Amino acid sequence: MTTQQEVATSAVISILVENESGALARVLGLFSGRGYNIESLTVAPVDEAGRMSRINVVTTGTPHAVAQVKAQLERLVPVWRVANLSEGGPHVARELALVKVVATAESRAESLRIAQAFRARVVDTTATSFVFELTGSPEKLNSFIDLMRPLGLAEISRTGVVAISRGPDTL
Repeated sequence: MTTQQEVATSAVISILVENESGALARVLGLFSGRGYNIESLTVAPVDEAGRMSRINVVTTGTPHAVAQVKAQLERLVPVWRVANLSEGGPHVARELALVKVVATAESRAESLRIAQAFRARVVDTTATSFVFELTGSPEKLNSFIDLMRPLGLAEISRTGVVAISRGPDTL
């Protein structure tokens, strides 16, 4: 008898919660209490009255483990709805990064050329540095950062993934 071993993959889980004190701590406690790693986390109010917040979590696990996390999240008190966007059909996922490059005279032009190819914007500049703003998939941001390393990459700040399903379906 052969058993098929599940492979760990990245999952984007979107959680709609009441915007109340301790809601985020309960969600994060579920992850840490079960030993699940969080690769990215974003949270913000999403309704006009500020009563609901959306938490986007990127985690890695087998399909079974991710399904378990989703089921456990659905039972938490402040949680209204949970969706695994990675398996629920097409979705849009984006991240923003600010990338500081301390560039020598030779690498300044190359930094700007790469930034233009990635559609990164220069949001700050000095005689010796640039701060680029870049939005896109985490893979796109990682590629840009890798290309900036030899040119004087000095600092990175990333927002984490924000995601939403495509089409008429809502969370």
